[in-house]
Order: sequence, then C-alpha cells, then structure tokens
Amino acid sequence: MQFPESWLRSFCNPKLSSEQLADLLTLSGFEVEERKPVAPPFTGVVVAEIVETVQHPDADRLRVCKVNAGGELLQIVCGAPNARVGIKVPLATVGAELPAANDEKSDGTPFKIKVGKLRGVESFGMLCSARELGLSTDHGGLLELAGDAPVGQSIREHLTLDDQLFTLKLTPNLGHALSVMGVAREVAALTGAPLTLPSMAPVAVTIDDKLPVQVLAADLCGRFAGRVVRGVNPKAATPAWMTESLARCGQRSVSALVDISNYVMFELGRPSHMFDLDKIHGGLQVRWGKSGEQLKLLNGNTVSLDETVGVIADAQAVESLAGIMGGDATAVGDDTQNIYIEAAFWWPQAIQGRSRRYNFNTDAGHRFERGVDAASIPDHIERITALVLQICGGQAGPLDDQVLRLPESKPVTLRVSRAARVLGIPVTQAECAQVMQALGFAFTQSEGSLSVTPPSWRHDISIEEDLIEEVIRVLGLHRLHDGPPCGRVVPRVLPESLRPLSLLRRQLVDLDYQETINYSFVEERWERELAGNLNPVRVLNPIAAPLSVMRSSLIGSLVHVLRHNLAHRAARVRVFESGRVFLRDATSQDGPLAVAGLRQPRRVAGLAYGAVDTLQWSSKERSVDFFDVKGDLESLLAPAIATFVAAEHPALHPGRSAQVQLDGQPIGWLGELHPRWRQAYELPLAPVVFELDLDALLQRSVPQAKVMARHPAAQRDLAVVLGEGVTHDALLAAVHAAGDPIVQRARLFDVFKPAQANAELQVGERSLALRLDLQDESSTLTDERIEQAMAAVTASLQARLGARRRG
Repeated sequence: MQFPESWLRSFCNPKLSSEQLADLLTLSGFEVEERKPVAPPFTGVVVAEIVETVQHPDADRLRVCKVNAGGELLQIVCGAPNARVGIKVPLATVGAELPAANDEKSDGTPFKIKVGKLRGVESFGMLCSARELGLSTDHGGLLELAGDAPVGQSIREHLTLDDQLFTLKLTPNLGHALSVMGVAREVAALTGAPLTLPSMAPVAVTIDDKLPVQVLAADLCGRFAGRVVRGVNPKAATPAWMTESLARCGQRSVSALVDISNYVMFELGRPSHMFDLDKIHGGLQVRWGKSGEQLKLLNGNTVSLDETVGVIADAQAVESLAGIMGGDATAVGDDTQNIYIEAAFWWPQAIQGRSRRYNFNTDAGHRFERGVDAASIPDHIERITALVLQICGGQAGPLDDQVLRLPESKPVTLRVSRAARVLGIPVTQAECAQVMQALGFAFTQSEGSLSVTPPSWRHDISIEEDLIEEVIRVLGLHRLHDGPPCGRVVPRVLPESLRPLSLLRRQLVDLDYQETINYSFVEERWERELAGNLNPVRVLNPIAAPLSVMRSSLIGSLVHVLRHNLAHRAARVRVFESGRVFLRDATSQDGPLAVAGLRQPRRVAGLAYGAVDTLQWSSKERSVDFFDVKGDLESLLAPAIATFVAAEHPALHPGRSAQVQLDGQPIGWLGELHPRWRQAYELPLAPVVFELDLDALLQRSVPQAKVMARHPAAQRDLAVVLGEGVTHDALLAAVHAAGDPIVQRARLFDVFKPAQANAELQVGERSLALRLDLQDESSTLTDERIEQAMAAVTASLQARLGARRRG
C-alpha cells in the first residue's frame, strides 16, 4: 500500500514529523517498508510561462523562447515539441542543480545549469521535462503545469515535491488499512488528532432511471448497490490534483471515469466498477459462473469460467468477473454517454484465489479477499457520483441498494485481568475502554470486563486475543517489559528407543547427503508420474498455478531439486529431505493433529546422482548405483537389519528397485529412477532414490547388556551348489532355518561360476561359499558337535533350496 504523506495528513494531521509518523505506524503493526521523497533533490527550478516562441535561425528542431519567470523576460533555447506560447512549465534558472541522469553513463553528480549557447544563440536556463526533474521517465516534452500556477513560485512548493511517499507492508488481516482513510483512522486512534473525512452527502437525483439487477447468490454477494448516471462527458480531463494523487499511489491516469473509480478505491478502500450503460443488454444478474462460459477482461485476456467463480452477467453474456475485473464488452470509453456505477460487498472466501487462478492480481481483488466494509457502500457511491458529476457532468438517478446477507459482528469479551496477564504489564479497565473508544469500537462495560462489538470495517476481530493486541498497540509497545518470561520450562525427555530427528539428519549429512526443504504442494504431474497418485489432495488456493496439489511422495521434490542443480552445472548431487506427505484415508478422524479423511505420515527421502565419489586418485570414477545407496540405508538403519525385496514402484526401474522391509513390515522403497521418467525429466543419468517411513526409521532397539561368552568360537566354511535363481536372502534364511543354536552367524564370501559346464557344476548352477560362526555359551565345542551343526545346515539347504554340498 503506497500513498503520499500529504494525502494522509489531509485526513489526520498529528503534530509529528515524517520520521516520527513512520515509526508510530511501524510500532503499531503497520510496517512502513519504505519512505522516500516524491522527487529527488534539486534547486533553482521555478514556474515559468512561455510568452513568445520563434524558430531558431540555424536549427530546424529548436525554438527561441521568451519566458516570464517573475522578473525580466529570459531567453531560452528549447527543442521540446510542445513548447508553445501560453503554457506554464518548470524553468531551471542559471545556477540551478538538477538530479543526475538515471543511466549507466551517469556518475551521480548533479547537473548544474549555466549560461549556454546553442547554435550561436544564448540560452539563460533550461525548460524541463518530468524526466529531467526525476519525476518520471516521460521525456516526450516539457512538463505542462496548471494554468493557475503562480509564475516564479518554486516548483517544489507548487507540486509539493518535498512530500514523502509511504509504503506499508501490511499483513493479510489488516485489510482495513488498504486505503488512506483506513490508515488515517489508525493515526487518529494512536495520536488523538482529529479525523477529517471527505464529504459523502447524497447527490441531487434528477432522473428516475434504474437498471434492473438480480442477485442470485447470497453466498457470493451480500450487498449490491448501483446508480445510473446519464449524459456524462468521458473525454473530460482528469483534474491535476487527482492525477497527481493517483501517480503517487503508483497508479497511472487512464481516463476521467476510470480515474475517479481508482481514486475512491485508494481514498476510501472502496473498489467499484463503471459499466457503459448502453452496452448492457437488459438488466444484470449477480451469480456464480457456468461451465463453458468465457469472458474477455479489461486487460485483454479471455478467461474460461466455471461454477466456482462469481460473475456479473446481462441477458446475453457475462460482463464482469465479480470483485476482480470488469469485462471489455461493457467498458467505458470515449464514446460513453451513460454509465452504471456499481459497488458491492463480495464475500472474501468467494474471491480468494480466483485472481491467481487466471495468473494476475488486481487492486480490487486484493481488497475484497481481505474484506471490505459492507456498511459504507451507499456513502461511497455518493462520493463516486459526486466526483463524476463534478468532473464529467451528467444527471444522477436514484440509488439502488440491495442488502441480502451481511457479516455478523459478534460481541467479543475482553477481560482486563487476562489482558494484564497476557501482556505482562498492569492494564486498567479505563485504559481498555479508552482504546476501544479511540478505535471506534462499540462496547459495554461490566465489572472487570468489556463486551466489544467490532465495527463493520474490522473483519479481523473475532477472539479475545485480537482485542488484547489492539490494547497494547494503541497504548504503545514501549510499555512492555523486556524481562525474561516467568513461566516454568519443563523439558520433555524422549525415550531411549526413539532416535531424535536431528541425529538422523546428521547421519545423512555424514553419509554425504545435503538437506533440502521444499513446498508441500507440488505439480500434479509429479504425483501422477512419480507416485502413481491419480487422485491427489487439491489445494483450494494455490500460491502458484502449477503447485496445485499436496504431495503424497517426496520423490518429485527431489527430482526437481536435481534438475535445478543440473541447470547450474552440478555434476554430482546427493540430497535428502524429511517432511510430511498427504494421503487420502477415509478412516482418519478429526483431532488436534489430524484432519478427517486425510493421513499425514512423515517420510524421509534421498537422491544420489553422478559419481559415487568426488574426483580422486585412489579409485576409478564410476556412477552411483543401487548397491551404493543400499549400503547407505543399511548404515542408517543399523543396528536393525533391513530386508530388500524386489518389487515395482511407479517411479522406479522395474529391474532395479526394491521394497525395504523391517521385521517383515514394508517401510519404504529404494531404486533407480525409471528410464521413462529419466527421459521425460531430461536427466542425462538415472539417479538412485529412496523414500522411507520416518517414524519407523526413528525407532531403534535399546542396547542390552550381555555377558561375554567364556568359551571360544569356531568357524567352518561350507560350499554348496545352487541354481542361479536362488537369492542371497533365501540362502541365509535356509541356514538359520536349520534351528541349531550354536550357529551364530552366516556370511556369503564367494560366488563361483565356471565359463563352461563341468562334472561338478551344470548349466545354470553356481557354487556359493558360506562362512559359519559357531559358538556354545554353555560349553566348549567338540568336533562332533560342530559336525552335527554343519549337517543340520546342509540338510536345511538341501530341503529348502535343493542344494548339494560341493567337494
């Protein structure tokens, strides 16, 4: 929200300097993000009138002007195309200092005006454009001033160029401050200075014309008001004071009718719209859109509508996007003679997110999304009408005001004792009452409390804490103590069986992964392709059109991070992320941390791409593969031992992916990205990704003390012949299935497959060598006991896998 300080002071003028006023607003919650002068510093520029112009004798594009600056006529040589007799323009006199040119060639030094000679003719000064004074980038000609501008007056004084521009950074709950009047209300409450509002007296009604309007959706529009004005002059010039005010709010002048609408929006916070009455077919309908309808907007875009978008339509077509932007078909123009002025209260939830859906934002939509005063609509239409009649002329019809359903202002109780406890300072009931009165809040008092009814322009007051906030920001934040909090801090000790998330993150960093943080809302394409989710949870009000759904997997976010890194020429990427995913679950119920119909488990996912190690001399460079990341996961899960079961996942290579299981329960996935998606996402190599259930990963077994065995262990090797289809997991499972208690551990240490079949190994067979660790904690092992255990293992391998002992 940008506005000039002079406009604010025309409403409320406290005895504060510009700096003090900015500090006051910031400390009361209305952060002044920037404060800067309207114009850069310059001196020696005055109002002058051109009284004579003749052609330069030696230059076709130059004129020699006689200029009245309040004394003796000055001779000025000027090349501006609009230099003519009778206009008043800025004159930089000899000795004046103008702002440095705003370009790369400038060194920032002010430009000093001297007596010059152009093609042999002396020039005693320079007539200036707006660009040369640093007021705008317009360099098309001299800056023409109003006809009543006093000759000789300083241009800074005449155009109030010492005025300050305030830019407020407002939080979404402060919609009432999106106008100069709204900010002035706050300044008046904070300082006690009187508040002066513009006249909003009813205009004289001279015609009986009314436009039929039907409001068919009370959940879209709670109040709709309008008025017919006939015989307007659309080519009337916008007054300089209005043009200047709009420019200092960052709004360019368009035409008188449009400027009036914009001016009242910045002045009172009232967005409105003017229709060309003669282009409306029949009457108007306020309703929700229909699927398949289209509307060409004022910005030239044609948008497709549906049942979630509010519209204003006539008997033939949609004419306006409710609360956001008018349509091109009924826009006012140079041939407009009759207009319909419209102002309405649109429910914020009916406007929120609609502009973003069409990839643009408007000042009107920005205000309606936050809530606009519904009670002042008639007064504001009177203000708009008065300006139209004053500037463009015409005859006004009666006001048509339809009230359907307005926001209900519910009383909120403020307990003085609770306010004092929350703020940590003594607060009296009289002070609370004084604050409410200053803010214009209606209230009644009882012993120790106030029952406060927020005014119609404050949509952000709904609970007691809102009122406590109002109390302290008006009384002043300087009253708050800077001491430490007095509340008891009780640490919560995690059970030893639960690993802290911070420790897990450090372990991943130690494994050479870097943490990333991404949005929980993602592109729908990622969900469909990388998670196989055809019905994701949709975002009602996405911050950007592509980020329209909630993620059910972290893989898409990591692939996006990889692409970003590759675009910045990173050849080796290892990243991880921990966060929630969002899954539909009909069994989920509402709770303190739960939402009905949704399950929000926590996940941790990682991605490895490029070389397995950074460039070094000790080993050959190779790309990371499935087994490298499998080793990382085994380190992460230790001392628990995971099982990796071959399975298929929508995002992963069918032959290079596995489901990760812990104690027989699936906890996630590991694998190489599917070749289809590697090509679709334009990746030179296939990354290896994993995604695990975070809660399962954080669980760990508590170490148990165990007496060391008193008897020595023994080792025996066993070589067996098995078919090529037997997996490592199946082999070890068969060993342990023998059930002999002295077999403590088994490890595969050799695999042999001859180039050609021989008497010992047939086609499709291979030799697997196992090393068994044997130990009996109760007695010393004997050869007979060892052979008994080896025989049991061999029998189990033969029975389960069809193995035969080799050699």
